Amino acid sequence: MQVAIIGGGNFGTAIGNIAARNGFTTYLWMRDREQVADAIKYRENRRYLPGHKLEDLVVPTDDLGEAAQDSTVMFVTVPSSSFAQVCTQLVPFTKPTDVLVSGTKGIHADGFKLMSQLLDELTPSERVGVLSGPNFAEEIADKHYTGSVVASRSELARDIIQEVLRNETFRVYASSDVYGVELGGALKNIYAIICGLAAGMQVGQNTVGMIITRALAEMGRFAVSMGGNPFTFLGLAGVGDLLVTCTSPLSRNYQLGLKVASGMSLAEASESLGKLAEGANTLKLVYVKSQELDVYMPLAEGLYQVLYEEQKIETVVHALMTGVEGSDVEFASPTAWISQQD
Repeated sequence: MQVAIIGGGNFGTAIGNIAARNGFTTYLWMRDREQVADAIKYRENRRYLPGHKLEDLVVPTDDLGEAAQDSTVMFVTVPSSSFAQVCTQLVPFTKPTDVLVSGTKGIHADGFKLMSQLLDELTPSERVGVLSGPNFAEEIADKHYTGSVVASRSELARDIIQEVLRNETFRVYASSDVYGVELGGALKNIYAIICGLAAGMQVGQNTVGMIITRALAEMGRFAVSMGGNPFTFLGLAGVGDLLVTCTSPLSRNYQLGLKVASGMSLAEASESLGKLAEGANTLKLVYVKSQELDVYMPLAEGLYQVLYEEQKIETVVHALMTGVEGSDVEFASPTAWISQQD
């Protein structure tokens, strides 16, 4: 098999190196011709993953046809804002039997589409999947032990991706719940901002534990409304990714929350970071969708009020803490469980 990485950011580069190290010729497509020339000259993606040499079987290119034409496995890792456009450009080079996997954690604004839905709708591939989990690219490149999840309705596609990426430091687990896995990767960015806010307010560990747990409840409710399985969030793409993103200073979304807690506006915090964190865009889309579907998401709604309605953090926190408490675990009836023990 020949592999193509469509998008030369840090995650795509790290994944490309794994595939190449496993013996697959791997094309690394980047739009910028100068970036490609630099990567060829120095055998390194110095812009997005500096300090990590490209494997010998990695072939940098700015020619999408060269990368995709003969590749039977393609990882699409471009930003969510350009994902649909790139899908359209891939059409002439894609066959129904090709495996196309999204490595992008985000939501397409037009029609509230997940990246896998764009791959399904805009390309000929009948073997679409997603790759998600607690996967900081720098740690993958440094060969820290890492687990990821490939989700696809095609068992063959799942098997192929595991073959391409599995090695001694990178484990790839399988799932058939495409929407659940994908939503986990997108939604967790919202709650990473909240945890950054909490850290900036110097709250205790009790608070962090409560935020992360209630975040999982909200993610599960939203996933069910979109056709996902709430129990998917007990795995790497849910609680695993959420824990890492909500507690790591490497997370851009966590950093955004810290900056807002220090008194910066959303615009000021984004300028300080260099660009708007993905979670802020996701929040806007999820807030509107949750209102439309009548999904109870108080944490997401509270963050929306802070970032986009300029309400004071203390006011929102007070409202959250004085609201009516519901069930702790919603997808397993406590009453039914107790009756089974009698």
